[in-house]
Amino acid sequence: MRKLMPGTAEHPAGHTRTRCALLLPRALFVLAFALFVLAIVAVSIGSPNRLTTGPVSEAAVCTALAVAPVAVVGEAVRQRRRRALNRADTSAATAQRVLLRPLPGRIGDLRLRGTYLPARTAPRSGGDLYDAVRSPYGTRLLIGDVRAKGMLAVEASAVLLRAFREAAYEEETLSEVARRLEGDARRHIARLPGAETPERFATALLVEIPSGPVARVVHCGHPEPLLVRDGRVRVCPPERPGAPIGMADLVGAGHAVHTLPFRAGERLVLYTDGFTEARDAAGRFLPFAERVAERAAAPLDDLADGLRADLVRHTGGELRDDAALLAVERVPG
Repeated sequence: MRKLMPGTAEHPAGHTRTRCALLLPRALFVLAFALFVLAIVAVSIGSPNRLTTGPVSEAAVCTALAVAPVAVVGEAVRQRRRRALNRADTSAATAQRVLLRPLPGRIGDLRLRGTYLPARTAPRSGGDLYDAVRSPYGTRLLIGDVRAKGMLAVEASAVLLRAFREAAYEEETLSEVARRLEGDARRHIARLPGAETPERFATALLVEIPSGPVARVVHCGHPEPLLVRDGRVRVCPPERPGAPIGMADLVGAGHAVHTLPFRAGERLVLYTDGFTEARDAAGRFLPFAERVAERAAAPLDDLADGLRADLVRHTGGELRDDAALLAVERVPG
């Protein structure tokens, strides 16, 4: 969920430390094994005198014999840690998929399609979410990105989804729905251990689509929706940006509702930054809006499937952050 300028490099500190911690025992293991083999060769082809006067000294042999067991233990620890990280990441991704219940293909005059891809680099999965609720005030949509990873992100996602599903049906205005999410997020954050709360927020986008030809949007620090109209794609920035969920009180920002035209045949594409900040092997960002424009005339399911395929192809399948997308189309009557 970090905002990166195109052309800059991303080197998450935690991820770098984890890689170093995993690679160090392996390097030590390889070095010790090489020394150990060299020592055995020296012992097998030379005399005790050669051990002290030849190219391989007795001290080197002793060092190899001492370091080798330590390296073997270190390699075993590294392998165990890697398996544990992979299990944790898989568990988080699986739990997140369970939270993201399948969207209905249609609500009233709206077609909907959602998709979610977990990260492949542990421990990055978990945190992206979406949902749709049919309420007395219109169809209400949520897409969000929790500023956490792993099971902490899954837990926070569950809190926000539960709050949204209740508030979206009960509250008369979209700003009140956002207020409910803010309140639940603050209560959840207050229960977290101190070590886990340096980054305590989620970005979100709330959308309400009533029966009339409009859509109402509340921005909570989230990437702007894309409006597809007559085959062209337009970014819909807010008139007044809102604060992320969990930070509204800190920055003194309210939850302003913005209205935009949304007529029959038009589409809204909501997404997380797992799409827009995805990089290829050369460090280039995925040109997400361009990809949406290229697929603007495709059926809604093909649009979502194609954008998913574009992301996987661009990253070579190695996603560094999870990604979610929710596409909605107003069907002509």
